Order: sequence, then structure tokens, then C-alpha cells
Amino acid sequence: MALRRGGIAAAVPLPPRRLAATRAAAAAGAQPPGSVVRIPWALRVRLQRGAQRRQRGQGEAAAARPGKLLLRSRRPELSQPRWQTVGRWERPQLVSAGWKHRKARGDYFQLEPSQEAAPALQAPPPEARQGPSFAEMGLRPALLAGLESLSVSRPTAVQRLAIPALRRGRSALCAAETGSGKTLAYLLPLLDGLLSRPEEPVAEAAGPASPRGLVVLPSRELAAQVGAVAAALCRPAGLQVRGLTGGGAAGGLRRQLRAPPPGAAVLLGTPGALRAALRWRFLALGRLRWMVLDEADALMDESFAGPLEEILAHAPLAAGAPGPPGPDEARTQVVVVGATFPTGLSEMLEKFTDVGRFVTLTTHNLHRLPPHVQQKFVRLKGQDKLPELLQLLKEGPASGRAVLIFCNSASTVNWLGYILDDHKIKHLRLQGQMSAAARAGIFASFQKGDVSVLVCTDLASRGLDTSSVQLVVNYDFPDTLQDYLHRVGRVGRVGSKGPGAVVSFVTHRWDVDLVRKIETAARKKSGLPGMDSTINKPTPKGG
Repeated sequence: MALRRGGIAAAVPLPPRRLAATRAAAAAGAQPPGSVVRIPWALRVRLQRGAQRRQRGQGEAAAARPGKLLLRSRRPELSQPRWQTVGRWERPQLVSAGWKHRKARGDYFQLEPSQEAAPALQAPPPEARQGPSFAEMGLRPALLAGLESLSVSRPTAVQRLAIPALRRGRSALCAAETGSGKTLAYLLPLLDGLLSRPEEPVAEAAGPASPRGLVVLPSRELAAQVGAVAAALCRPAGLQVRGLTGGGAAGGLRRQLRAPPPGAAVLLGTPGALRAALRWRFLALGRLRWMVLDEADALMDESFAGPLEEILAHAPLAAGAPGPPGPDEARTQVVVVGATFPTGLSEMLEKFTDVGRFVTLTTHNLHRLPPHVQQKFVRLKGQDKLPELLQLLKEGPASGRAVLIFCNSASTVNWLGYILDDHKIKHLRLQGQMSAAARAGIFASFQKGDVSVLVCTDLASRGLDTSSVQLVVNYDFPDTLQDYLHRVGRVGRVGSKGPGAVVSFVTHRWDVDLVRKIETAARKKSGLPGMDSTINKPTPKGG
């Protein structure tokens, strides 16, 4: 007789006669009825470890597992083929399980690409045939001409999803993976709306600038990039686009807003510059018909939250009723765009508009690791990172591929830049503590291919077009899973020549915690944990 405690049988002393009978039965090879054989927990653990060692030995003796690999490990027995499926509640055996131990240094694993093209370029399902083209979506001929100048021929998944919804005038949350074409997904339908409701241009010589469309972006580099795309789309339609970035005195903002040609219909700006222009009354938002908050997670940073609230307070935001406005009703359509969304976004928006009426537009691969990009994780000592990086750079620029090197702080960017100078490796640096004059043109020069190596902080991980980049190196492992997704999204973008690769140096114990989550998501073929794809919002109040 035995009592069970925590799933382990605990022995109870037996009377002498029954104990003798039990021993006799055991000697005869039989198990007396009603008895339980007690196995100590320590013995069970030793038996399990022995079985695992035998399995590993058999795996090493046998050839590599058949089929293409999803995860390639330095230890072949921990590799996972593509066909293998890990259950939702199953705990997979991880390569990174022991990476917090010092003996794990030098270990690595690699996520192999499971498809060639980016998910955004995959054909729609067979029942949808080939999906609508830009012309079939009802876009105006002038915008189609602008797409030809950008050499864009067919819509991506997020564009097929967002363009019809935004053309109906709905305020929306548009969430899609990095590099999927979100810029065109919101610019095309919103510019089409301006063309469908033409208004007389307002003379700005005596009054503030009054744009009809506003795009708020977190950095001057991203504002310049989106501005170039918007200008190419607007040129055939006769719409004017203007950019507004800070870093100067009030006179500089006035000159940017009043630069020819007058009467710009679309304004793109950073939060600080827009707030300053509103305070000095160089800018008025009374005629605003739509507003886009691009890279929403970056805009919710502490340095941007205050200016962003002031901008929203100046915009004529209605209660969020869906559909086009009535004949005497002015309404601003709000579109929030990003690959990841922060907590607190809905609370801020609810101060100015009815978030419950927003439509949510999300793609299937949101918050998932890109399946077409090779991703390698290497456990290293801090002192070994620099030699490893130099070896990668000797292979990278020699092959003509552009390289992005991410660091977690401006001081690391500067220090690493001095080291690269000592090794005669030509490079550029980009970090937020640089002055506006120093940052001007750095990323544009990298995009043109003048220099093939850029050392940067996460300033360059949000939204920027890096289609020329073939290698991303996380010299410092990112602080969050959101930052990792943005960094890995710098390669394998729509328009890239190849899928590219990412190499991450894992140094600290807290880095290992994130790597384990990434490896688990990869083995289970699921999204990364802790990133909700929608705004926490109240129940919609109407269609």
C-alpha cells in the first residue's frame, strides 16, 4: 500500500508477515497485488539522462536526419527538419537551453530559409485567382503613372488588403511585417481620396501652411524616404509634397513650409518639427482630410509622445464614424501603421478619436520570423565579438554586398567606428546623438552604395528602405523581440535582390532569454510571444 505525493509513490511500512510475502513474491518475479514500486526521483532523473545520451549517440552514429532542415545546429542531434512539427504545448529541446553556462561559448544554431520569396510577394490563394491589380482596385490613372515611375507592377499582400479598405474612408490600424510595402499601402488610397475631392489651393504667403494630408514619421531619414515615394506618386497628378524636419531655428521651419511650389497638399514631418510649427503658427491643420502615424511603436517613445499628442489635438478629428463625410461635415481619416504596436497606443488615441470604430488590417505573417531569411545565433564572449565581426566584414564588402551593423548605444557605434577606422574598413555611422547637420545625407549615401558598411543604432531599423542590404549583424543583441523583428526586416524586403542573412552575437545571460523565445517560436512555427497584433480597444459601436 502506498500514498501518492506529487505524482511519486511514497512507501508506507508494511506488517512483518506481509513484508515477508512481498519479498517472496519479488524473488519469484511476481508483483504482489495492491503494491507500488517506488522509484526515487534522483534515480528517475539519472535514467532519463542515460536514455537521452543513448539517443544522442544513436543520432550521431546515424546519418543526418532526412529532408531539408528548419533549424541547423552545431550538434546534429538538435537539428530539426522542416517536416517535423512541435506541438503547441510540447516543450522542444533547445540548442540555447544551456547557453547561460560559460561552457556554451562557441555554440551556435541557424534558422534555414523555408521559402525563396518574401511572404509579401507570395501569390494570393487559388480561390482568389491572381488578386486585383492596382488598376482593378479603382486607383486613378495619375497614380498608376506614378507607380510606373517607381517600377512597381503588382500589389503586395498588405496592399491588396489595405487599399480597398482605406479608399472607403475608414480610420484603420494597419499592421504588417517589415519590408512588405506598407508605404504604398497607405499612400495610394489616401492620395486617391484627395484627387477625388479636389479643393482650391490656399495662398500661404500671408497665412500658415494648410495641408490636406499629413504623415508623421519618427526620423528625418524616414521622412526623406517616404517623401521621395510620395513625390513620385503625386507628380503626374499635380499634387505637391513637402517635408518638415527639425534641428534648426524657427526661421528654418518657416522656410521649409514656404518653399516653392506653394500650396503643398501633403506634408511629411517629424513630431518635434510639427509641434514647433504649430506653436509658432506656421502650420494649421484645419483643412486636414487624413493623417498617418507611421512606425507607431517608435512614435510612442517618451521623446515623441508629448509632441504627438499636441499634433492630434490640433487636427479636426471627428468621432470616428466610418464612411466618407457628409456634404457639410469635415472629418479626418486616421491611419496607424507599423510592424509592431506598443502598449498605451489606444489610450492616447482615445483622447482624440473613437478607436472602437477603427478597422484592423493585419497580414498572416505579422510578428512571425521571416521564413525566407537565414538567421544565425552565435554564443560568444564579449572579447570575441570584434574578431568575429572583422571576419564577417572581410567576406561581406569583398562580395559587393551592403552590411548593416546594429549596436544598442551611440557610444558603442562611435567606439566600433574607431576600431573599423584602425582596420582601414570604410564605413558610415548613424546614431541619434548626432546633430542634424551631421546626420544629413548619411543614409542616402549608404543607399546609393557609396559606402557598403553602416554602423548604427535602432534609428536605422524602423521603416527605412534597405533593399541593397544583404547582411545584418547584431553586434549587440537587441533589447526586445520587437527590436529583433525590425532589425531582421532590413533584409529580404520587397525589391531586394536576394533574401539576405542575419548574424546575431549572443553575449549576456539576458540575451539568452530572448534567444530561447526565438528558437521556440521557430521550432513551433508560430509567432513571437508577447506581441499583440491589435490595439486593445472597446467593442466596435457600428459598422
